Amino acid sequence: MNKRVVTFVAAVALLFSAGVQAKNYLGNPQAESFIGLMVEEHDFKATELRRLFAQAEFKQSIIDAMTRPAEKVKPWRDYRKIFYTSKRIDLGTKFWRENSEALMRAKEDYGVDPAMIVAIIGVETYYGRNKGSFRVLDALSTLAFDYPKRSRFFTKQLEHFLLLAREQNQDPLALKGSYAGAMGFGQFIPSSYRAYAVDYDNDGFADIWNNTTDAIGSVANYFAEHGWKDGEPVATRVKLKPDYSPDVITKGLKPDRTILEFSEHGYFPVDFASPDAMASAIKLDGQNGVEFWFGLHNFYVITRYNHSSMYAMAVYQVSQAIRERMEPHLAEK
Repeated sequence: MNKRVVTFVAAVALLFSAGVQAKNYLGNPQAESFIGLMVEEHDFKATELRRLFAQAEFKQSIIDAMTRPAEKVKPWRDYRKIFYTSKRIDLGTKFWRENSEALMRAKEDYGVDPAMIVAIIGVETYYGRNKGSFRVLDALSTLAFDYPKRSRFFTKQLEHFLLLAREQNQDPLALKGSYAGAMGFGQFIPSSYRAYAVDYDNDGFADIWNNTTDAIGSVANYFAEHGWKDGEPVATRVKLKPDYSPDVITKGLKPDRTILEFSEHGYFPVDFASPDAMASAIKLDGQNGVEFWFGLHNFYVITRYNHSSMYAMAVYQVSQAIRERMEPHLAEK
């Protein structure tokens, strides 16, 4: 192959590579259909949206991340290690002490345990240290138009995102979040932001991106709206009779039997739980072998934040550890 041909091939390869890396959504049929919807239903301007989607980039790394979430590929013993760390718990007590006024007010206003609010923010973003590095527009465009499995859901989130940006006077190209388009301290997806974010410091702007007070109030509001019951337990370990029935392990997330009904199959709570309380029976592959737990109503509420029993268990255990570390400081008050 002569030098001129080699140079031509290299140039074509470079152009092809650049084209792949810079794939945008200008002229994409699904994007065009979406633009039509936004124009018709929400009075957006088509020219402005086309200009926006010309800058929205496809990200293969987002598709890759969606296909292998930790909740589905790791057993509990490995999943727990990601979140239940001394550093995260230490930083949780620091966050609690620095934001104690907002947390106590949220407890009074919404009836949500401060330890739970702190744990959510700690598990989601390491107390704001890792809010996500993807442009939300890239994430939601990629998932809406190039991830058929959940295209409908993420197209709706893209709609909420553009409405949110307009309502909050935010630049949609500047906002960053997770690979799934979740934003801020508590990682709210756009529909959750619009439904549950609150301006908890009354400055005229519900800012969950940078304002810890608004983030705390918003997480508390989310839990309250999803039915959190103040003062009720979350979960308890289970002890089994030798002849327990393995086939009554809960298949989904929602509590499906009373504690009394589970006891008839050989499942008994280690800690007190009302015999009439609805529960789910959960089996986890722990560090020291199989663990059995009852998830109660408040445990189910946690799964409304992230639809995973392992996620809910991680949040619960982190919250318990943070509360234990905080007890000496709370006693001082």
